[in-house]
Amino acid sequence: MEGEARKPGERRLQILQTLAAMLQDPKPEKITTAALAARVGVSEAALYRHFSSKAQMYEGLIEFIEQTLFGLIARITADTPSPTAQVEAILNMLLNFAAKNPGMTRVLIGDALVHENDRLQKRINQLHDRIEAQLRQCLRLGSDKESELSAPLANLLQCVVVGRWHHLPRADLPVRPAATSICCCHACSTFILPEARSVRTPDRPGHVALSSHGHRPASRPTAASGRSGVRPPGPNISVLPSPALRR
Repeated sequence: MEGEARKPGERRLQILQTLAAMLQDPKPEKITTAALAARVGVSEAALYRHFSSKAQMYEGLIEFIEQTLFGLIARITADTPSPTAQVEAILNMLLNFAAKNPGMTRVLIGDALVHENDRLQKRINQLHDRIEAQLRQCLRLGSDKESELSAPLANLLQCVVVGRWHHLPRADLPVRPAATSICCCHACSTFILPEARSVRTPDRPGHVALSSHGHRPASRPTAASGRSGVRPPGPNISVLPSPALRR
């Protein structure tokens, strides 16, 4: 078939690119090797010369996602001095990567792996754990209060990101990663300001709310605006562009 003379590395990359493109279908179905081979323009036997199984193809896609995300995280932590700014930049990057790569987002949330090998979902779970650990590490480098709250805050921010990932591949929902980034950064700035302190609210015994000295808690979103009317203080973090699959 056409293109059989390609170098092995180029053909392997083309297969992964095609798999990611097929996962972007607004009405996705279970991807078969026959459909993948037809889209690539090769025989099924040619696919198995580069990957021993379909699970290994997904593993190749997961490996690319890991290398991309953690490569960008390493760049952020190296170039950004403030731990709080590092967290905000990481959140922006995670959301924008998902928005620009909806097919790979279906892999990140496990939607594309439902009928595949169980080890693939375990690897995605490990990827999520690594992201949360990186957020926790950034928070630990901040003030004493940030360090004290690093575990629950990292888990909270990770849950927000994964929740937005679940919305992005859906065609019936608007994709607004920028607004989501602002929301995440709002939560980050509100809860991990260096001067944050615990406040026990008198009307709710046992309830502990976090606020900063001299600041009221962030206002709740209104039905008209859809987001908070108060913009939190904090550095203006530029969004890092996510690379395409082809490097």
